Amino acid sequence: MIARILLDVVLPVFVLIIAGSVMQRLFRLDLYTLSKINFYYITPAVVFMSLYQSNISIELLGGVALFYSLYVGILYVLSFALTRSMKYSGGMRAAFTNSVLLDNSGNYGLPINQLVFAGSPLAASIQALIMSFQSLLTFTYGVLSIQGAKLSGNYRSVIIGFLKMPVPYALVLGFAFHAFAVPLPTFVTQPLGYVQNSMVAIALLTLGAQIVKYPLRLGRSSIYFSMILRLIIAPVIGYLLILALGLQGLPAQALLIASGMPTGVNSSILAEEYDNEPDFAAQTVLVSTLLNIVTVTILITIAQGL
Repeated sequence: MIARILLDVVLPVFVLIIAGSVMQRLFRLDLYTLSKINFYYITPAVVFMSLYQSNISIELLGGVALFYSLYVGILYVLSFALTRSMKYSGGMRAAFTNSVLLDNSGNYGLPINQLVFAGSPLAASIQALIMSFQSLLTFTYGVLSIQGAKLSGNYRSVIIGFLKMPVPYALVLGFAFHAFAVPLPTFVTQPLGYVQNSMVAIALLTLGAQIVKYPLRLGRSSIYFSMILRLIIAPVIGYLLILALGLQGLPAQALLIASGMPTGVNSSILAEEYDNEPDFAAQTVLVSTLLNIVTVTILITIAQGL
């Protein structure tokens, strides 16, 4: 079973990531443009269509929101305790916590979800919800944690940044159109479907291009602490919450796999934007993505038994 998952799900993902890395080495791709295409073009279409075509209920929506809130809250407490006990500086505490809380549920989690669940609208909708919650967390706590005292109580830039994100609007519209059974003409759904189908290839190519620019240096203990929390403790928390909340079947499987995603590129982007431990942030993205070959294979195997 593990060999099949590795060959049929995990390795195809990493073939596309490697292709993106090779193309970045050869052609120096415009990462800014690729990121914008993913964030403003492909991801909103995937979120909208996943929710519009799904059969997700209000009850399940509430269950996913509760799961995610508890999941992030527990991870934050553990990160807070560790960074205080290790006497990290304020900037390092923010970078470390972001490396644990901000995972790659978008351009890595969505392709994994589509491959594992064969494009199931319900599974894709759950992953889209997680990704939307991640976007909210990134542009609120993620930014605030790094800016810290620099904000001086001015949250206007954070609010404006969040309002500019397309994913929450796609989330609301997709769910509303689904709930009220709003019919959409073919000239709308077909182009959105084309964009949705391009997501796996473009998102993973972009991820490969992003991580290849980071040199691999493994001399910092903080990187290993981050990996333990992100790749081992986080899915354990996810598994225990699934049991505690009584989730079963496909929703439980999708949430467990989502809880074990590697550190998100956004944590590195924020670190570079605010010049806050950018080397550490880049390392956690690269190392966690590589180690996830093993951990996500194990998670998928466990999830199939739920």
